[in-house]
Amino acid sequence: MERFDVAVVGAGPAGSTTACRLARAGARVLLIDKARFPRDKPCGGGLTLRAVKELPFPVDSVVEDVVTRVTCRLRYGRSFEREGRTALCLMTQRRRLDHFLVERAQEAGAHFRDGVRVRVESETRIRVDDAPVDVDAIVGADGANGTTAKTLDLGGDIVPGVALEGNVRHGVVGADTYRGRMVIELAILPGGYGWIFPKGDHVNVGVGGWGSEGPRLREQLNRLCTEYGIDPADVTGLRGHRLPLRRPSTRLAGERALLVGDAAGLVDPVSGDGIYEALVSAQLAAEAITTGTIDTYASKLRERLDPLASAGWGAKVALDRFPRAVFAIMRLPVTWSALEKVVTGEVRDPASTRGVERRAMKLIEALARRAGDPGRAYEAPPAAPA
Repeated sequence: MERFDVAVVGAGPAGSTTACRLARAGARVLLIDKARFPRDKPCGGGLTLRAVKELPFPVDSVVEDVVTRVTCRLRYGRSFEREGRTALCLMTQRRRLDHFLVERAQEAGAHFRDGVRVRVESETRIRVDDAPVDVDAIVGADGANGTTAKTLDLGGDIVPGVALEGNVRHGVVGADTYRGRMVIELAILPGGYGWIFPKGDHVNVGVGGWGSEGPRLREQLNRLCTEYGIDPADVTGLRGHRLPLRRPSTRLAGERALLVGDAAGLVDPVSGDGIYEALVSAQLAAEAITTGTIDTYASKLRERLDPLASAGWGAKVALDRFPRAVFAIMRLPVTWSALEKVVTGEVRDPASTRGVERRAMKLIEALARRAGDPGRAYEAPPAAPA
């Protein structure tokens, strides 16, 4: 019977980066995925600068475009454009990124098996193509549709979001039209937005929102394309995917198992981006397993990500309820300065901004409270008096 220190189930960004960090620390790691790599994955494919800073290696070889400008528009009406002081987001494709991350894990010493059937039996045993494998710990990294969390009585209490995206090749869309620029179309559907992201030989177009919006996503994507002069018939590779949003009560770890990335519901509520959260969870998961402190993983992850989740939920409901007011605040140069610092990782969350930037963030927080802000549930309780 085979034996490993750790089995990482799922080889997306969270799983592969966890495996890489563990292998670098000397652990014998088995990284497994049911898909055969390289494989594609529905995702906008953007790596914010704050996400890139969480990687233990550069990703230049899989970058297809570098976004330095953002155009924000409200319901196909008013718009504004802002230029970053540095790069804001690196554009890639999940087929390339995930394969690249698997290769880095293998270089670090992780054993990788793809295209296999995986069944988790307990926190210390899995089956790979029906062959038993014993482990000391398990990392659930099999995404929103994975079974590891349920099998191990983890996860739960997830708010569902959904997205639909596809690609439009250059030639249909001018190669220079969106180069270095992303477009965010705000408040076109409840709980979300539309986007246009530049890639090497195409642009990625998509819409996302609350889970209840699923039946309307195709209609909304067609409208987005039409508004930007794209024939919906020219959109190829249409794919829908779930956006799992955790609540404060989501169970993130057991005695010898923990969840990372989408499997843990670690998706930013307002942007729908989960790669930054995936990479943060990978670093904390590897640290917890290496030091034998899995029992501290959940609290450390919440300490790191709850302020961002709180702000994201607040902005999400404020944008739903008061779209014009939120848009007006976003247009302020001081607001852009604050958001840029969050996206590039200069500060960890909006509450960490200072001065006039912090006051701009407080305006959105005030609107969130009026909208019944669910993000307040993520805020740490006040410290007890000494």
